[in-house]
Amino acid sequence: MKKSPDKTLYRILDANFNRAKEGLRVCEDLCRYVWDQRTLTRAFKDLRHDLTEVVGKLDIQKALESRHIQGDVGRATSASESKRKNVNAVFGANSQRVKESLRVLEEVTKLIDAGVSIKLKALRYKVYALEQKAIGQC
Repeated sequence: MKKSPDKTLYRILDANFNRAKEGLRVCEDLCRYVWDQRTLTRAFKDLRHDLTEVVGKLDIQKALESRHIQGDVGRATSASESKRKNVNAVFGANSQRVKESLRVLEEVTKLIDAGVSIKLKALRYKVYALEQKAIGQC
């Protein structure tokens, strides 16, 4: 079944927006509940809200309409995703997930709205700096 490019792009946008927000929430909660890091907790929360604001400039309804969970060929969990050594590994996996998702969002939105793409790139670099800070404090 051939999909329209527009629908495919919005499906990618939907998946990676959700992935990035979820990863940010995990990082935020670890900073809050495990490490009691008020400043880092706030920074991850602000970043999550910034991401929502930036992506909100796009047609989110198109993204929701493009979602096709039952037909997602990559839906299965891999063995490496089902186990983590410790909370630091959980943090590392989720910060990596956020960076990768932001990069995909950045690239895909170049085809939809270049201004949004530039803002997503800036958010990705904020994650790099925040991750480094968190690793140094936690």
